[in-house]
Amino acid sequence: MSISIKIKQLSLSIICFITILSCKSEPDITYDVSIENVNIIDLETGQINLSNIYLKDGLLARIDTTVEKSNLKATQIIDGSGKYALPGFWDNHTHFRGGDSLIAANKNFLKLFIANGITTVRDAGGDLTTSVIEWRKAIDNNELIGPTIFTSGPKIDGQDATWAGSLEVKNGADIKTALDSLQSIPSDFVKIYDSKITGENYLKTIQEAERRNLITSGHMPFTVELDATIDTGLDAVEHLYYIMKGCSSNEKEITQQLIKKEIGFWDAMPLLQSSYSDATANNTFTKLKQNNVFVVPTLHIGGVLSYLDEVDHIKDSYLRYISLGIQQTYQGRIDRVNNATEKQVADRKALDQFFGQLAFKLNTNGVSLLAGSDSGAYNSYTYPGISLHKELEAMVATGISPFEALRTSAYNGAKFLKKDANYGTISEGKIADIVLLNNNPLDDIKNTKDIFMVLTKEKILTKTDLDNLLNSAILN
Repeated sequence: MSISIKIKQLSLSIICFITILSCKSEPDITYDVSIENVNIIDLETGQINLSNIYLKDGLLARIDTTVEKSNLKATQIIDGSGKYALPGFWDNHTHFRGGDSLIAANKNFLKLFIANGITTVRDAGGDLTTSVIEWRKAIDNNELIGPTIFTSGPKIDGQDATWAGSLEVKNGADIKTALDSLQSIPSDFVKIYDSKITGENYLKTIQEAERRNLITSGHMPFTVELDATIDTGLDAVEHLYYIMKGCSSNEKEITQQLIKKEIGFWDAMPLLQSSYSDATANNTFTKLKQNNVFVVPTLHIGGVLSYLDEVDHIKDSYLRYISLGIQQTYQGRIDRVNNATEKQVADRKALDQFFGQLAFKLNTNGVSLLAGSDSGAYNSYTYPGISLHKELEAMVATGISPFEALRTSAYNGAKFLKKDANYGTISEGKIADIVLLNNNPLDDIKNTKDIFMVLTKEKILTKTDLDNLLNSAILN
């Protein structure tokens, strides 16, 4: 036998040995769950990819787009044919509040979120922080069904704050003490409210939070200009009143009127709306985008509250899940509408229409929006769970595309809280929070409510499970 033949045979033997060795070294994995032949909506690109999804230990362990060749094993197999997969929805503005007598009523909200495919909520401040932290721990330990909760803890405000449980700051020492308190919880972001805080302390709070590398969001005192807030480092603006102020060509003059107490908050609204300037607005949009400031439009609640004089909510189906104690907190806003003048009611409706146009322009100009319902006690007829879907619908009604509206939920929510390494897209290595829809929400945003299944915290909740969860939440 020639030397060349022997060398070829030896080479072949080595190749075979390496091949066998490599096959043996590849672990024989049995995944916990596989979702087969499912349409994954890519929230990065808007593309839909037919794939198999494999879950292991609560993570998205593998995504295989070669579905016809898959021979991987799983303990439980879900047929995803014809279904659409998205990250579990995020409600980026909710409230748990109302005092000790409403703890059980607030806890009941957790069921409503999951039943509506909302696997994560951002609690934007309340007076039930101790309970919220207990629920969060129980949910994380699979002792309680509910969404992942990211919370601000108590709000920061000024002396004699409007909301119970707020941390009141009057000087720099108070600000440091308040932030120390929030960090000890630990809170996930700092929420600043504008009922009594001075403009100076508001900006100092943001500055100190920035120094500590904390995420901030908030309302904005109308005695401060929007540019100053952005320059100081606020990370998210809650509601559109403050964005509108920054789009007014007369913002400086109106701010001075507010500082001198010549006008109040609601007096300023028609002045700001009528002095809206495209040139000023475009500069504001650019600045928001360049500084990566998120905006939470809360369009749905704006529409609900603007039309309380016309819409009778007494037969709303979701009232069955809302305790009588929570419903009693609705009365304040109802009374305000009943006692308002015809002009005040008309102005509120005009403002609601204007805010829809403003949200569309923000989105068109590349400002990152966050879908948030503002649901909770005191916010009349804005129900936890279903209101997040109504917010997405409200966004699309302004002209925002369904794809861009979907991004404002889990995708942008995870980016804002700097949790996008674990959440926000269906990608390998991320947390396995998934909602499966029966129909494509890119065709019709209302399809977000047509839920086939929810997977979260290593639990698989079928439509029957979700319906049973809703039924268990009935209080009236």
